[in-house]
Amino acid sequence: MNIKQIYVTACLILMSNLSTRAQQPLPLSLAECRERALAHSEELRQADNRLEQARLDRRIAATAALPKIEGSAIGAYMLPDMDMMGMDLRMRGTYMAGLNLTQPIYAGGKISAARRMARIGEEVAGEQRRMTGMDVLVEADNAYWTLVAVDRKVRMLESYAAQMDTLYSQTAVAVKAGMTIENDLLRIEAKRSEIRYQLQRARNGADLCRMSLCRIIGAGNDMHPVPTDTLFRIKAPGELHADLAARPELQLLERQVAVGEQQLRDARSAMLPTVGLSLGYTYYGNIKLHSMVDAGNGTFIPYTQEFRDGLGLAMLAVKIPIFHWGESRKKVRKARYGLQNAQLDLQRNTRLMSLEVEQAIRNVEDGYRLIQTAELALRQAEENLRVTRNRHTAQLAPLTDLLDAQSQWQQAESNLIEAQTQYRIYETEYLRSTGRLE
Repeated sequence: MNIKQIYVTACLILMSNLSTRAQQPLPLSLAECRERALAHSEELRQADNRLEQARLDRRIAATAALPKIEGSAIGAYMLPDMDMMGMDLRMRGTYMAGLNLTQPIYAGGKISAARRMARIGEEVAGEQRRMTGMDVLVEADNAYWTLVAVDRKVRMLESYAAQMDTLYSQTAVAVKAGMTIENDLLRIEAKRSEIRYQLQRARNGADLCRMSLCRIIGAGNDMHPVPTDTLFRIKAPGELHADLAARPELQLLERQVAVGEQQLRDARSAMLPTVGLSLGYTYYGNIKLHSMVDAGNGTFIPYTQEFRDGLGLAMLAVKIPIFHWGESRKKVRKARYGLQNAQLDLQRNTRLMSLEVEQAIRNVEDGYRLIQTAELALRQAEENLRVTRNRHTAQLAPLTDLLDAQSQWQQAESNLIEAQTQYRIYETEYLRSTGRLE
């Protein structure tokens, strides 16, 4: 085998492997789909990061009431020397080092309000994370059940196409035997073309649905998701409750009201006095005082005295706001308006969410009734198709009646598929609207 043949063989093997990989199936249950979607979601990871940031903000706010300790060190070299009543003060290489402790005693409620707002912020981030998770699950469920519906329609149309192929073969034999007219064969061929068109559209839709599901669960382009939860055992929905207590949007609105209350307290704190305690200790050295000292008999000799020592400081500071041109009162009024707006948002959105839950409940109940209606219509269409096929075989019914019966069966089967999958989507939406989708 020469080099060219080896190269061609290797390329063929590589292309075969790539083709195999491109068609690699991925059996996927609904639970696995949800798990993969949650693990892959960038939005959910961002929500996790925001939750960690909120937790750090709460810890940072807690440190505001604790004492702060700071250290300082200073080195100085100053020229020229300073004259101190005939003596020279030399600060060439002077150093100072110290520690300072500051403890807030009373801040008018500003620190406690900030701590409460940080705690509320952590709760808000948790609810936002939960809401993001629900959105991811809704998207995953919709994509999963849509793919299930389209796959079922593809199989239904393939079965329909097989029936029409069989009918075409039987009719072709009858035309050759002179038992029927060629016009019937043309009608069947036109119907076969229509079915092939619908089948191709359904297959294209299935490919698009698989691409969408791959994007949601983070699967590669070489994967072929195959839903495994395709058996529909629909039970009566039972009693559905319109309870909003667990809904994250309601929790966020309530937390917004709580934030408005703390902002009002924070604005009021600017009108109150503040008290703080400060303790410090500073050590200094290499400060020299240089002069000429009379040693007697009119003789002057140089004299240098170096200063090294430490100083302690304790200070209690009280600051009382007296007159700021009404700035603090205006801030309080502004905060009060913000609180009222948050309360109004809570009232308005609570009503809207209640309507949304009622609509979700109605959708579930209507969806269940549609399934029952579609099942009955399918049974009737199947019986009609069976009777019409037998009559056509016995030459007691024209071909048009058989084609109409098959079309009715196809429509009834399609309606049942849509009703069943839509019911699953309605169930997911109901759980999301009541805050119980997990």
